[in-house]
Amino acid sequence: LQLVESGGDLVQPGGSLRLSCSVSGTSNFHYYTLAWFRQAPGKEREGVSCISQSGERTNYADSVKGRFTISRDTANNTVTLQMNSLKPEDTAVYYCAADTLPCSSMAPAHVRYWGQGTLVTVSS
Repeated sequence: LQLVESGGDLVQPGGSLRLSCSVSGTSNFHYYTLAWFRQAPGKEREGVSCISQSGERTNYADSVKGRFTISRDTANNTVTLQMNSLKPEDTAVYYCAADTLPCSSMAPAHVRYWGQGTLVTVSS
């Protein structure tokens, strides 16, 4: 399974970005739970959002609730993270991740498939 992120950029506080992750190497996209993690300099990788295999269930870190939205597109094998009202503390490398685990088990130590990351910088 290969995951490739795109969409990271420099944006001013209050701005928006849309991250995309293209998933390839499988004909069973629907088998995989998909998630976004992020890692800021000097900090541990943390979960940002997760979407279930069916797309019916999503969850978000408290720090991004109401500002970020995760979605998946089965026609194009992609997962997207819409980020609004960005804050400087959202600055990090954002990683797309996939596994057959439920969202409740998608901890960094347990996830098998990762993208290479895309840098989001929120600064004026």
